[in-house]
Amino acid sequence: MRVRFIPYRRYCTAIATSSNSRISHYARLGQIEKARKVFDEMPERTTVSWNSMVAGYFQNNRPGEARKLFDAMQLRNLVSWNGLISGYIKNGMVGEARKVFDSMPERNVVSWTSMVKGYVQEGNVSEAESLFWRMPGKNVVSWTVMLGGLIQDGRVDEARRLYDLMPEKDVVARTNMIGGYFQAGRLGEAREIFDEMPRRNVVTWTMMISGYVHNQRVDVARKLFEVMPEKNEISWTAMLMGYTQCGRITEASELFHAMPVKSVVACNAMILGYGHNGEVEEARQVFDNMREKDDQTWSAMIKVYERKGLELDAIQLFALMQRQGVRPNFPSLISLLSVCGSLATLDHGTQIHAQLVRNQFDLDVYIASVLITMYVKCGNLVKAKQVFDRFSEKDAVMWNSIITGYAQHGLGEEALQIFQQMCSSGIAPDDITFIGVLSACSYSGKVEQGHEIFETMISKYQVKSRTPHYACMVDLLGRAGQVKEAMDLIEKMPVEADAIVWGALLGACRTHMKLDLAEVAAKKLIQLEPNNAGHYVLLSNIYASKGRWHEVAELRKMMGARSVTKSPGCSWIEVEHKVHMFTWGETTGHPEHVTIMRMLEKLGVLLREAGYCPDSSFVLHDVDEEEKVQSLGYHSEKLAIAYGLLKVPQGMPIRVMKNLRDLVLMDICYNRLYIPKFIVSTLHGPKDSAPKLQSKAYHDGSEIGTAGNPLWNDTQESVKQKPELKLKRVIFAVKGDST
Repeated sequence: MRVRFIPYRRYCTAIATSSNSRISHYARLGQIEKARKVFDEMPERTTVSWNSMVAGYFQNNRPGEARKLFDAMQLRNLVSWNGLISGYIKNGMVGEARKVFDSMPERNVVSWTSMVKGYVQEGNVSEAESLFWRMPGKNVVSWTVMLGGLIQDGRVDEARRLYDLMPEKDVVARTNMIGGYFQAGRLGEAREIFDEMPRRNVVTWTMMISGYVHNQRVDVARKLFEVMPEKNEISWTAMLMGYTQCGRITEASELFHAMPVKSVVACNAMILGYGHNGEVEEARQVFDNMREKDDQTWSAMIKVYERKGLELDAIQLFALMQRQGVRPNFPSLISLLSVCGSLATLDHGTQIHAQLVRNQFDLDVYIASVLITMYVKCGNLVKAKQVFDRFSEKDAVMWNSIITGYAQHGLGEEALQIFQQMCSSGIAPDDITFIGVLSACSYSGKVEQGHEIFETMISKYQVKSRTPHYACMVDLLGRAGQVKEAMDLIEKMPVEADAIVWGALLGACRTHMKLDLAEVAAKKLIQLEPNNAGHYVLLSNIYASKGRWHEVAELRKMMGARSVTKSPGCSWIEVEHKVHMFTWGETTGHPEHVTIMRMLEKLGVLLREAGYCPDSSFVLHDVDEEEKVQSLGYHSEKLAIAYGLLKVPQGMPIRVMKNLRDLVLMDICYNRLYIPKFIVSTLHGPKDSAPKLQSKAYHDGSEIGTAGNPLWNDTQESVKQKPELKLKRVIFAVKGDST
């Protein structure tokens, strides 16, 4: 009987062992239902089987079912109880783990160590320490866990005292202590422990390299790296990131090409390193050569494009992400929102907003601020205000975003009202707030109120005035025609005036024809930004307007000697989720250039019939009048508008974006573009209602859509004389950022 029974028991044990392995295997794969099926079909379940199934539920984040199964166990051992504690801790339920710990019939060192580890992971180091000193017996793991907790809490000196008390110091404890010293910047003590270690593993060596890198001692890290007895993927990556983080991209590149295995993390670091160094093509080459990419890879490449002003490439990469089914992560969505704002691609921005809503990221105030900025740059103030109004609790960044948005769109009164609401809500305005508020005063012509706010900024709100605030004040005075007062303010500034300040003065001088001061401002701009071709062109035109052709020639020689070239202005328009870019005088690169030119010619005829004469006073003075008119006729904005008229459906706005930042040049462009706003209506027929234009402030303080604007008055008069000229669509001109 015994001879027959023993093989049977061996057979059952073999089945149980196999089933336990399958339970663990399915649990690791996330196939918990299959694991439970194996468990339910077992002819005989051991305690190990029950423990495996409980552990599987915890592993798959189903602690409730794990507890139900544990309660159903008829036979529990100490391993079962420790497994329950460990499972709760892995699921972040330290409180439940403590209840189990307190109710255990008996505990061993594993039970105590698990609870100490749980409190350390939760960040409750004081409770972990209290429990640690109550332990009846400690092993090397217990000591090491507590040591890590003190280091994590930044209590390095206490960690060292605990380290000295340890009866046995293994390689993990020594490595942790090294990491703690590096974290505190105490490199000498970290090296001392390293040198005294009887045995080191690859983790210890890597910790030393990472520590030196973290403390900007990359060369010392490299020396250690070269003498490492063995290197793993993490060691190579740590050394590589040391070079990329300090901008030594040549050495990083050499190390990267020497790596036996290029991990995803290493490739991501190189993409960001190349991008930060301006080597965008090299970054893209690394990206394209990667066999595997994670969400950080895509995010890094999009970030590179965004930082280097290659917004179109970022949009194209986003489209590729969508085609490949890659879900963008949080950082990439933030970068893409910034790109959408820079390009004024409202359709893409709305699409990304929808993704943020689906992932519930839009509930964050930081995200809300980015969304507001994006909608403002795209010209959709209504949507920006809707995002703003959704939040009952707003931080200063949100208030700043909406105030600046209204100010940039010329809605000074509205911006000042929101500023008053901000102050009433108890949120203290900061220096960014006052830049927006002073800009609002400038756009709305409130000189006295601007002065008052500038004074109270320092006296009432204790916000120190910076160069941007002075730039706003110079712009405020300049728009009001008080150019001499603006110059006096610059001379009294406690800090040196920068290009923004002098640019504001130059704009005012040109508007009010103060050519002597304009010359001073332009010369200052050339000193401050010698590689900016726009300043040379402006000064050249000032000389030309005075007939000083010798100075014009000298200035152009200077540009040649300094290799300064003027980047052509370009404009772009988004049609059917695709961005179309136009450069001055160049349409042949566009597949529909013939149709575009026909539309331009048609507009030109209508403009001339209406008596429009282009203002060529700010085009280069040493070209004949016919060339000046031709220069204005094929301007990039007109090309973009012509394409918009061809492609954008009726009743939809045409949004045109420019790459130039110069406010003076942009003002001329806006004035020139304003005329077609009533002429193009003849292409679509009459409309019953009067024209409605979005309010938009320009450099001289005038606003489209307000009765005080002389251009608006001229247009209204034209409409009265020709009743058939009723606006059928609205054209939005949205100012761009520099690229």
